[in-house]
Parts: sequence; C-alpha cells; structure tokens
Amino acid sequence: MAKKGITPEKLNEQLARFKSGFPYLKLYASAKVGAGILKLNSGQEDEAVARWKKYLADGGDVCKFVPASGAASRMFKALFSFVNGDENAPKPGSDVEKLIANIDKTPFYAELNDVLAKKYGKTAKELIAEGRCKDVIAGIIMPDGLNYGQLPKAVLSFHRYADGNVRTPLDEQLMEGAQTAAAHGKVKLHFTVSANHQHLFDEKIAKAVPQMEKETGLKFDVTTSQQKPSTDTVAATMDGEPFRNKEGNIVFRPGGHGALIENLNDIDSTVVFIKNIDNVVPDSQRDATIRSKQVLAGTLILAHDKVAEYLHQLWAGDCTDEQMRPMCDFLRSEFSIISDSFATLKGAELQAFLISQLNRPLRVCGMVRNEGEPGGGPFIAYNPDGTASPQILESTQIDTTVPAYANIMAQATHFNPVDLVCYIKDVDGHKFNLPDYVDPDTGFISSKSLDGRDLRALELPGLWNGAMSRWLTIFVEVPGTSFNPVKTVNDLLRPAHQA
Repeated sequence: MAKKGITPEKLNEQLARFKSGFPYLKLYASAKVGAGILKLNSGQEDEAVARWKKYLADGGDVCKFVPASGAASRMFKALFSFVNGDENAPKPGSDVEKLIANIDKTPFYAELNDVLAKKYGKTAKELIAEGRCKDVIAGIIMPDGLNYGQLPKAVLSFHRYADGNVRTPLDEQLMEGAQTAAAHGKVKLHFTVSANHQHLFDEKIAKAVPQMEKETGLKFDVTTSQQKPSTDTVAATMDGEPFRNKEGNIVFRPGGHGALIENLNDIDSTVVFIKNIDNVVPDSQRDATIRSKQVLAGTLILAHDKVAEYLHQLWAGDCTDEQMRPMCDFLRSEFSIISDSFATLKGAELQAFLISQLNRPLRVCGMVRNEGEPGGGPFIAYNPDGTASPQILESTQIDTTVPAYANIMAQATHFNPVDLVCYIKDVDGHKFNLPDYVDPDTGFISSKSLDGRDLRALELPGLWNGAMSRWLTIFVEVPGTSFNPVKTVNDLLRPAHQA
C-alpha cells in the first residue's frame, strides 16, 4: 500500500463502499435541444469559430489529452472466436466472412501479406483461395503475426492513403491537433498509456513526430503519462473483505478511466481537448471534425469570457441584486443550472452563491443524436448542493425501476461521443485542483474474477462522468459525421475510414 501511495484510510473508505454501495443519481430530465443541449445556427457557429481562431492567434494555451491506455483486444473479439473455434471457414454473414471478403481494403493489408509471406510463402488472397482463412485471421491477431490482438489501438494501422502511406490513430491525432489546436507554430498533445505499452508509444512517437513536423511545418510537443498507482482500488470478496491472491497479498486493480482525472490535473495548459484514441478519420474525411472542434472550443472561450467578467464584478463586492440578475440568467441559460436560490437569495448570500457556481472548471461537450450507437447520455441531474445541472451519465447510474426515471431515459435523444473541450484554469490563470470537483458518490461496483474466484471491483467516478460532476457544463449538438469510433476491426471498412 505504501509503495502505491494508498493510505489505510483510503483502503477503509473503499471497503466501506462495497458494503454501502453507490446511490443512484436523482434525475430532473433528459437533456434535449432547447432544454440542456445547444443547437447553434450557422451564424453562432461562425462566431464561435472566429473566437477560437482569435484565441489561438493571441497565443492561447491549448493541449490535446488522449486516453490511449487500453489494448485493442475487444476490437478483435470475433477474430479470436474464429481462430479458437472448430470451424475452418467463417460463418456466412459473419464479421469474419465480411473481413475476409474485403481483406484487400484493410489498412494493414500490405503488412499482413509480409508476415504471411515469411510464414507460409503466400499472400492472404492465395491462402484464402486454398480455404486457409484461419491462417489469415491468425496472421492479424496472433503474436507470430501482426499481434494486433495484444497491441494498443494507438499503434495499429487504421488508414491507408493512395500514396501507400499508412497512418495509425496516433498519427491521425497528431494531424487533427495540427489542424485544430496549433498556437504560434506549436501543437501540444498528451497520451495516457499503460506501463506495458510505454516502449511502443516511445518508439512510435519518436518516429511519427519528425514526419508530422515535416508534413505540417509545425513543432510538436508530445508527452505521455501512466495511470497513477495511488488511483488503484482494492478488490473485495463477495462478503466485502479484502481479496487476496494465492500468495496472500491484497489485490488492487486499476480504478477505470476516472483515475485519469489525476493525469489531467497534471497538464499545464489552460484549454484541453479530450477525445478517445480511436475516434479519428483520414484527411479527406476530417472537415466535419475540424469545424466541430472549432465550434466547441469557441463556445468554451465565449462562455469563459462572460464567466471572467461576472466573477471580477462579484469579487469587487459592490454588485446590487439588480446587477446580479443577469448573472443568474446566464447560469440558467448558458449552463442549464436549475436552482431555487436564484429567486430566493439576495445581497451577500446571492453574491456568495454566484461565486461558488461560477468559479469552477468549465467544459463544453459535443453530443450526437442517438442513432443506435452505444454510450453514456446527457441528462440534467440533481447535485448534493441542491442544484440541478447537466451531467453525462451511464445507464448503470440510473434506477430504471423508478417509472419516472425509466421514462426520462426513454425520452433521451442524444449520447456522449467523448468530445470535450475544457478550461482548467481559473479566471486569473491559476490551475484548479481538479480532484476537488469529483463527486465520490458516482463510482460503481462491478463483478470480476481472478484465479477462478469471483471478486468485486471498485470503479472510480468516470473521467467525463462523476469526475467532472462539479464543473460548469455546456452540451452542444455536433454532427454524427464527427463521430467515427473503431470498436471492431470491421469498422475500418466503413467509408469514413477509407482514405
């Protein structure tokens, strides 16, 4: 525990959670366009883009923060099932059959042929013609092939260009950063990585950065970090006692992506883009993404301009109730905050309340209309201080046995594609301590196993869920064309990923 930086007090708090559980969140409504989600017209979008470009031109400080620590194993689940199964030919209509039929359209086709030629002296298509589909699929995922089943998504071949150049998600994140977040000739990016993949990232970054600097004429500052051991959580037995391994040691597990709030807290930047590693497209498909990023970022800066103006007025200490009414209206209209205090408080009490609401980290989150894609959703939820505000929730945080809440979920229109722009310094340029704004009641408990024994695992409040619960939040509708994740290898065959 000392080596990890976990105190006995923290351990006992976590064990107590297994006994008490986490409360469901109290909902006010689902967030919709006009009631929690902004839908900007073209003029408003243009204003936001212009404000973002001015921020960059003025030397604004910005960084892209990309969670990239996960392995790509789930992306190849169907392929593993086929390789480990008894059938030698893929089932008709299966994902594996579709991949085999389009094998030459995959971005890693040339690399696959190289490993198959070394192993069998034949190309993928020659092996397929002989009915050796299993050898071809094994060549993609197994260690004696491309080993894609064990590598992080960041370093896989995602897009093959007409000139033969192949880019990985890491490459595309660099290019997207150059096109949306370059200030004074410099682009800053930060990737969170797992310890066992650190060397792969180091090698890839060392190769990718000089190439991207040559292509763009910009300088890149690329850094990485690993999830902190102090954010690991204790595993518990089904009775809520510490789970011990065969050697008798207490087992700790990574606390989920919510642990990354500590990594984000270490970023020395004013504005931070957050986006998952696999949500990237090739150059020819990126116009919608660039426009969306600029709109979200400009909306952030415009909102922060007003926050700064109001806070400086409040701190001056001479605001009348009449002068504070527009500030109440601003919190209601811009941040969808609901509170009786806007009407009931006056004088110094209203002033203190407004300062407490405005002096927080700020985030603008893109939201996509729900057309069947999985993901958390935007809701208006009650907070411990009695206010209600926009929150990104997962279905596990909502008690669907309550008819009113089940109805609210049924009315949801959008989902969260993990496309955020954050302002993490206060109006005077000092860094917020982001862990102070986490709602500790928004974690959850999951069931896992180790060495054939069942255990209970504690997941920390998610990075864009409860870890940002106490932030000022704006939801903005963005086009579905800006959301192109790669959840399975066959997603790379979609038009959006064809360079």
